[in-house]
Amino acid sequence: MKMRTLTCLLFLPIFLMAQVNRTVTEDYLQSFADAFNAHDVNGIMAHMTADCVFESSAGPNVNGEKFEGQENVRKAFEVVFASFPDARWSSAQHFIAGDRGFSEWIFTGTKTDGTKVEVTGCDLFTFKDGKIAIKNSYRKNRLPVK
Repeated sequence: MKMRTLTCLLFLPIFLMAQVNRTVTEDYLQSFADAFNAHDVNGIMAHMTADCVFESSAGPNVNGEKFEGQENVRKAFEVVFASFPDARWSSAQHFIAGDRGFSEWIFTGTKTDGTKVEVTGCDLFTFKDGKIAIKNSYRKNRLPVK
């Protein structure tokens, strides 16, 4: 019994340090934003949990359209990049409070039909195990920019 207690005490600091390393930081969210601006879907998905959820800012439901799991979320992001080949999220600001966070940004992009979009928006995040578990996206609804 004493040996088990001693072993636990020896490994407790290692366990606690591992937990600290699983905390999402503002730099982590900026890395996520950088992957979006690079249209790097693999990089984006590396920031998200296996059971991730993306709630888009548009869609048929009151909460937009919901995509669940790596495969479906990946496809949703690929559609965004196909719809807006020059999509960019600029002026990002990131905030974190425990297992929640948000990012504010300005989205600019040109649809494949030539329509230009420029709007402010934000993402609300829920974190799990040092990654993004839920990305709930909101953006202003604005007439096309001429």
